[in-house]
Amino acid sequence: MSLEKKDEHDHKNWLDSKDLTPVEATFLTALIWVDKRLRIVDYLELLESLYYRSNLQMPKSHTEQYDLDNKFWYWYALYTLGFFSTLAYVVAAISGALLGFYYVPAVGSAGPGEASIAYDQIAFIMRDLQFGFMLRSIHRWSAQVMTAAVFLHMLRVYFTGAYKEPRELNWLLGIVLISLTMVFGYSGYLLPWDQLAFWAGQIGVEMSLSIPLIGEWVAQLLFGGFSLSQATLQRMYILHVFLLPFVVTTLIAIHIGIVWVQGIAEPH
Repeated sequence: MSLEKKDEHDHKNWLDSKDLTPVEATFLTALIWVDKRLRIVDYLELLESLYYRSNLQMPKSHTEQYDLDNKFWYWYALYTLGFFSTLAYVVAAISGALLGFYYVPAVGSAGPGEASIAYDQIAFIMRDLQFGFMLRSIHRWSAQVMTAAVFLHMLRVYFTGAYKEPRELNWLLGIVLISLTMVFGYSGYLLPWDQLAFWAGQIGVEMSLSIPLIGEWVAQLLFGGFSLSQATLQRMYILHVFLLPFVVTTLIAIHIGIVWVQGIAEPH
């Protein structure tokens, strides 16, 4: 009997010797099959070893550490704001990706005095596309909910002192995230390229130009010049759709990972 067949025979005998449900037996059989080819168990054991060598502990809240018996139950709603903002971000990302199938970031129009192509596409989504009005409303409201939830989450962290040692790094990361949330909202606000978007963009140009020394450089980088044009819309579109989602998703993952390692700073 070859070594490979002997291993399969031993694995089968081991599974038969255990009192396993069909689901458990199927899962273990699949795990053994995959492990023989990819050695995933070895890598999992390596990660586990590195984890414990770093002297990290599984996260415990202060309620668990100090056996408070849910004394601060009335605070718990405030501790869902981080999850709520993350959920709103996921909804906004999915709905925004669906809107991207129909949106065209173009300023040009069919003639003088007529609406831009970008605005015409938004009108098409809202009026003619099936479920388009609902889709854009979901995207808009989830973005607004995310902004409000992130702001309230930061207030909760500040007023409960959850930004103090050893959570300073995550507090600074949260400041970066709320700043990027504002940029997310501003860049998305300009994409319809209507009157509101135009004058919001013009305000952005003037604010950029007011920056000492580097104002003109910032205006050219972010808005493509000192007046609004196709370059402005193109930059906002790239920023909103291609750059920010990857950066924000990565930072959110790091933010949640740090919370998992350190635990939740409940009041105590």
